[in-house]
Amino acid sequence: MVGEGVLMECLENSNVSEVLSVSRKPCGKKHAKLREYIVPDFLAIPTHDENLKGYDAVFFCAGISSIGMNEEEYTKITFDTTIHFAKTVLLQNQDLVFNYVSGAHTDGTESGKMMWARVKGKTENTLRKLGFRAVYNFRPGFMKPVEGQKNVKWFFKPFIWIFPAILPTKSLTLREVGRAMIYAVQKGYPTSTLEIKDIKNLAI
Repeated sequence: MVGEGVLMECLENSNVSEVLSVSRKPCGKKHAKLREYIVPDFLAIPTHDENLKGYDAVFFCAGISSIGMNEEEYTKITFDTTIHFAKTVLLQNQDLVFNYVSGAHTDGTESGKMMWARVKGKTENTLRKLGFRAVYNFRPGFMKPVEGQKNVKWFFKPFIWIFPAILPTKSLTLREVGRAMIYAVQKGYPTSTLEIKDIKNLAI
């Protein structure tokens, strides 16, 4: 859901000239700016993949719920996949900004009780050390989908209008997330960790 919303903002935003969608399946969208690269297994992407060359930024929006998963399984999907992709794309683009969609309450100390928060924190910290021009870790809360999105789970839909109304400081729109990612590449931001208020400020 996050990736689709950010993609839609990028395709409509005049500051973006080209988008390469790297995904396990087609996104189902056609646009003059859009190219697609289908990758069944992100951990199998070769380290010198020419398909990833020639870009200014990565907007990494992949993720999964930790419900029902042990730490080893969750780490493979959340940490290993992200870091392998990051290292691979950095080899092809030396002056790159990496924007990573993490999550509210991520544990940057890597020592808290919540497993998913520790793994996300480890991912954030490792990304900062890889040598990108800049890394921005986005920690959004509830995200309202972009109008016309297809990848919205049925159980999420009842909350789309209710949650932002009752808890506006805990909510964002995916347009705001996408716009903030674009502006982070263009203008930068004082901190590498962007909480909800930071994302809102940058999206203006």
